[in-house]
Amino acid sequence: MAKDFIIIPTYNEKQNIERLIPVIFKLYPDIHIMVVDDNSPDETSEIVKGMAGQYKNLFLNLRPRKLGLASAYLETIQKLLNENNDIRSIITMDADFSHDPVVIERMLKEISNYDLVIGSRYIPGGGIKNWGIRRRILSRGGNLYARSVIGLPTRDLTTGYQCFRKELLEKYDFNSIHSTGYAFLMEMKAIAYTLKARTKEVPITYMERTVGKSKISNRIIYEGIIAPWRIRFSQYIKED
Repeated sequence: MAKDFIIIPTYNEKQNIERLIPVIFKLYPDIHIMVVDDNSPDETSEIVKGMAGQYKNLFLNLRPRKLGLASAYLETIQKLLNENNDIRSIITMDADFSHDPVVIERMLKEISNYDLVIGSRYIPGGGIKNWGIRRRILSRGGNLYARSVIGLPTRDLTTGYQCFRKELLEKYDFNSIHSTGYAFLMEMKAIAYTLKARTKEVPITYMERTVGKSKISNRIIYEGIIAPWRIRFSQYIKED
């Protein structure tokens, strides 16, 4: 039976991860979860280790220090592809319940016909809850800016809720991916576009976290301004 994996990066997500994992496995008993923890001071990894005895499809990639979102995904995607010949798809999602696990069912259904399924806040049916006006403007404005610079049709370039078909990921040159923060999410979609991936956006309602602190920072915002131009003039995006 082909495996579907969920990759969940964590840093100080102890309270969230101990609630999220049981919810996912209750909905999808056969799913596989890989938690990637950057040696969280709150001992998130110990919670995952303790739960692994209850859930046979729960795994932990414990890293020595805080290395960032892009690194967590790139390292773990390659690890899973190298160690599992029977993967069908890999889902990326946040640990803080901002991504509703119920949407996974729709993603797994759509991935049978598409190479990349994107959980989108900015298509009909999608939306955001519990964000202030500043955060809403920053997100929507950032997406419009990135779309116009890069020239992609995707409506939500910065969402981290995605499902990749294995065959698409095997075409990526991971060594050529340079983004280190949330701009990584844009770059992954840009590469998929140039690979002519069959892409589907499905609506999601993004929920602001209720536990823990947001990882967004001025450095991440700055990278979000610069990265679209680097991607636009990279090998990924070509003039027609």
